[in-house]
Amino acid sequence: MASETVLYKADKLFNGRSWYTNQLVEVIGGRVTDIRPADDAVTNAVYCHILAPAFIDIQIYGAHGKLLAVYPEADSLFKLRDYCIAGGAPFFQPTVATNDTRIFFQCIDAVRAYRQQGGQGCIGLHVEGPWINKTKKGAHIESFIHPPSVSEAKELLEYGKDVITMITLAPETCSREVIELIRSYGVTISAGHTDASYEDAMRAFDGGIQAATHLFNAMSPLQHRAPGMVGAIFDHPGVMSSIVPDGYHVDFTAIRLAKKIMQERLFVITDAVTETDKGAYPHHLVGDRYESNGILSGSALTMIKSVRNLVEKAGVPLGEALRMVSLYPAQVMKISDRIGTIQKESEANMVMIDRNLEVTGTCTA
Repeated sequence: MASETVLYKADKLFNGRSWYTNQLVEVIGGRVTDIRPADDAVTNAVYCHILAPAFIDIQIYGAHGKLLAVYPEADSLFKLRDYCIAGGAPFFQPTVATNDTRIFFQCIDAVRAYRQQGGQGCIGLHVEGPWINKTKKGAHIESFIHPPSVSEAKELLEYGKDVITMITLAPETCSREVIELIRSYGVTISAGHTDASYEDAMRAFDGGIQAATHLFNAMSPLQHRAPGMVGAIFDHPGVMSSIVPDGYHVDFTAIRLAKKIMQERLFVITDAVTETDKGAYPHHLVGDRYESNGILSGSALTMIKSVRNLVEKAGVPLGEALRMVSLYPAQVMKISDRIGTIQKESEANMVMIDRNLEVTGTCTA
């Protein structure tokens, strides 16, 4: 039986690079087969005000009361995907913070179980810590933090093969052998929760660390006599960094300034958690952010709320804000061949948005 044809009619199409008005996108079998000016006679199309590339959130910890580290099971990931899709992100990378090794293994098992049960959109697992710097631990639990041995790193990577896709670590706490080992497994390394000097950070970036985790938060700051990790992120020509645009993790003026400096190297994560009294990290909603033991521990963002904040509060043009939640994080994870653009013969991974910048639907291949 032939694949079903679905037409999408958009007042505005953002294809990941440019804007077009009054467009018709034809999708057959999960692929974009044609993009053309819309004919007013077409009445069987799915209508939307804005059609844009689907979003991707590469740092999010849980949703709907089920933090993955507390409930390392497939159901937590199905709930997380529902939350992400509502915010326009059918692709997501569940994250587990500094914890007991047993929890990491259980979260790896949960991702495998989710996939075996037909779960879609999970690109892999992000392990944030425990190989970080205690002086920049933030809400992470100090007793779990330590530098890794090569054997410990290999045990985790072997168990998490094809599941672990990103590791956040402090480069000053990890040996060159550990860094090279992680890279050999194809895992993206992000520098975070780090007190690295500018010089050490630049060496780490030149040595293969490709990204940084939540710019400004839990890292050595930019000072006029010590540029620190922030200065290195600004200065390095290739490293990309995530940022949390909720107004609590980072002031919107700082986001605007960072964007001017970094341009296409700055992208969005929600860093979102969920209410829980259990486990090592009790998260409690305070206003529209979360705290753990009195410390800012995560956001209450969705990706579409991040877009609105960037546009309305940080002065980022809408097209660029859309790239920050789609193309750029996809580039970090080396999956921009699937996510981040809408073009003929590409996978049909798209989000529909109304005039108020609210998500009305998503489409995935």
